[in-house]
Amino acid sequence: MSKGFYKAKNTRTVPLLEILTMAAETLWSNKLRTGLTMLGVIIGISSVIAITSVGQGVQKGVEQQIQALGTDVIQILAGAARSGNVRQGVGSSSTLTWEDAKAIATQAPSAQMVSAYLQRSAQVVYAGQNTSTTIYGTDLNYPEVRNTRPQQGRYFTQDELDTAAQLAILGPTVQKTLFGQGVNPIGEKIRIQGEAYEVIGVMEPKGSQGPMDRDDQIFIPLTSMSKRLVGNNALVGVSVSGILVKGANQEQLEAAQFQVTNLLRLRHNIYPPQADDFRLTNQADIVSTFTNIVGLFTVMVVAIAGISLVVGGIGIANIMLVSVVERTREIGIRKAVGATNSAILNQFLAEAIVISIVGGGIGMVTGVLLAFVAASVFKFPFVISFLSIVAGFALSLTVGLIAGVIPARNAAKLDPINALRSD
Repeated sequence: MSKGFYKAKNTRTVPLLEILTMAAETLWSNKLRTGLTMLGVIIGISSVIAITSVGQGVQKGVEQQIQALGTDVIQILAGAARSGNVRQGVGSSSTLTWEDAKAIATQAPSAQMVSAYLQRSAQVVYAGQNTSTTIYGTDLNYPEVRNTRPQQGRYFTQDELDTAAQLAILGPTVQKTLFGQGVNPIGEKIRIQGEAYEVIGVMEPKGSQGPMDRDDQIFIPLTSMSKRLVGNNALVGVSVSGILVKGANQEQLEAAQFQVTNLLRLRHNIYPPQADDFRLTNQADIVSTFTNIVGLFTVMVVAIAGISLVVGGIGIANIMLVSVVERTREIGIRKAVGATNSAILNQFLAEAIVISIVGGGIGMVTGVLLAFVAASVFKFPFVISFLSIVAGFALSLTVGLIAGVIPARNAAKLDPINALRSD
């Protein structure tokens, strides 16, 4: 028989602390049942906190990666080529040239800085090591526009660009693959599609952007890329894969987007209703779109996790109802010695609240630990929202109140004579 039922021998008002102490003693005397009852609340609260944290961490991580590349940048990609009736990927056609980039730099007032690049995948060899990586042929403005600079060595100069010098700046991933961890590659010669290139620098690490490793790249002069690796396949000028346009701020970027679109249409003789042979992408729009998508996905998953809280509440209610049946005789004895209906109601309600609060506390700690482990393993920022902690505590308290009301009322309404006759 539970010790708590003999604490109040008269009809005096039982202090809150005494009610909670009695509830804790009763629950402690049935550890297994109490633990199983708490499990639903623990799973629900920890899921809500962990999923919210993971969603916010992933969102912040991707935002940081995109911002590291510059949110004040417009990317212009060459159009898609067609083979028969099959449309190939964006950038497969030679619709953009270096001359287009130079025209944008001089004729688009809102364009603060412009950079053209040519991109291809190629096999790179050094001694007995080789790797397949992405080669970027760039001009001198690329490091500034893309907000990426050498952490070792240097970038090439204007003279080296003009003379199509065979120089290379490696990304950190390529450096580790070809030379090994901690080895200085400056001055060494690598071979790109059979051509020898001298390594003059190593770029600072940028990490991954989705499935793309931003460090698995090599940068060479655009002129060298065009002449030696790709060939001048444009009808006029040097063909490029894309053009980057940097604006002074977001307002200037929107103006630059309008100016660049009209300028390229004029240069390419495109008039309505003809389709553009290029595509513009605004980095700020990418950040905004991704944030909205991740936000909606997080809300959806948190809502699903919240269902486990409802299940946890049902579990508390079921166990408390069973507890009322098991302790019917004890309730009758307590009423016989003077316990009021409100005392019985408070006792059972307190037990349900203690279960939910303790379970909620364990769930909050578990959720934070799960979020920390996920952030450490998958390498995204560890973010814990104070709002999610407060919401978790409020949810656990609400679950306890709702789940405990019906069982507590049933216990309080028991007739003492019938309760005493119960086996």
